[in-house]
Amino acid sequence: MKTSCSILLLFIASAAFAQTKNPVSTALKETLTGRQKNVIAAVDAMPADKFGYKPTADQMTFGHLVTHIVESNNLFCSKVAGVPEPKAEAAKDSDAKDKLAGSLKASFDFCSDALSKMDDSKLGETTEIFGGQQMTHARIALILASSWADHYAEAAMYLRLNGVLPPSAKK
Repeated sequence: MKTSCSILLLFIASAAFAQTKNPVSTALKETLTGRQKNVIAAVDAMPADKFGYKPTADQMTFGHLVTHIVESNNLFCSKVAGVPEPKAEAAKDSDAKDKLAGSLKASFDFCSDALSKMDDSKLGETTEIFGGQQMTHARIALILASSWADHYAEAAMYLRLNGVLPPSAKK
């Protein structure tokens, strides 16, 4: 009986997947929802006086991490969806927490809008990124998804080093 149930669940799951017209862009949009929530919550959780904190002399400050996330979101979401980057004032490491948090939220809003225009039909097309290097939209989608995970992990580490429980660790 257990095997029959497993086969049935696998059939249902594969049937649902087969019905998704744009599985990659759909998955990326779904991933955005959770990553956006956790990254924004992590930045909100960090005390304002800790945005200059860096674990070692060779690492970036928390404020720089936020500006890096903003820049990454704007670049990768623009490139993967084939839309222009937003025309916004660049966030600076030294900006106040509220300004950095606002820039971060705006970058995720831009990603949400850009990804709503994306579909899988252009994943094989190439675009210029990183100083003239050509990459497919598919590769950029993978970079984008992995950067969200990496950035949240880094923010969570900074929080823990400052005695703050990361959002995903809260019950």
